[in-house]
Amino acid sequence: MNIFKIFVLFLLVCGCVEQQQTPAANVSEKEDAFFDGMELTSIKEQRNNAIKGTQFINKETYTLQVTGMVNRSLNLTYEELLALPVADRFVRMDCVEGWGFDARWTGVTLNSIFNDSGLKPGAKNVIFYCDDGYSTSLELDYLRGKDIMLAYRLNNVTLPSERGFPLQLVAEGRYGYKWAKWVTHIEVTDQPYEGFWESRGYSNIAIVRER
Repeated sequence: MNIFKIFVLFLLVCGCVEQQQTPAANVSEKEDAFFDGMELTSIKEQRNNAIKGTQFINKETYTLQVTGMVNRSLNLTYEELLALPVADRFVRMDCVEGWGFDARWTGVTLNSIFNDSGLKPGAKNVIFYCDDGYSTSLELDYLRGKDIMLAYRLNNVTLPSERGFPLQLVAEGRYGYKWAKWVTHIEVTDQPYEGFWESRGYSNIAIVRER
C-alpha cells in the first residue's frame, strides 16, 4: 500500500473524509433516447432542485408507508413495489423557473397502492413525505383520475439517486415542486395541506400553464 492510500485510509478512520455512497442506478443499464416516438432528455441534462441535495436510500431496508384515511396501513418494500402492476409512459416535467424535460417514466400507480390499502369515505388529499424532509400534497381526485404513478425507472434505467431513488412522484400537468423525490411516506387525509414550497407562497394546485 503506497503512502497516499495509507493517508486516505487514516482520514476515513478519523472521520475527516465522507465516504462516497454507491448510486442506485446500475451502470450497465442503457438509457433510452426515444420512447413512443418522442425524443427524451438525457438524465445528465435534467436539472435537479433539491432542498438538501441528493439523498441516498438503501433499497434493502427501504419501505413506503401508506397511512391516514385508509382501511389498511401499508409498509411496502422495494421488491413489493416492483411486484405491483407496471405503468410506463412519456411525461414532461415543467419547472416554474421556465425549464423542463421530457422523459419515459416507469413505476407503480397510486391507484394500485390504494386498491391494496382501501380508502375511507371523505378522503380528499394525499400528502407525500420525503427522506430529506420535503413534503407536498395533491388532490385525491387528480391522482386517481390521471392514474398518477410513483416512478422507479427513468428513461428505462433504475431511477438514479439524484433523481429520487427509490421513488419519484410523476405529477403530470403540475409544476416540478409537486414531483416529490425520495418518497418514503404517503398520508391520505380529508384536510388541506401546504408543503415546503406551498407554505412559502407557491400555489397548492400548481397546474402547468399552456406553453
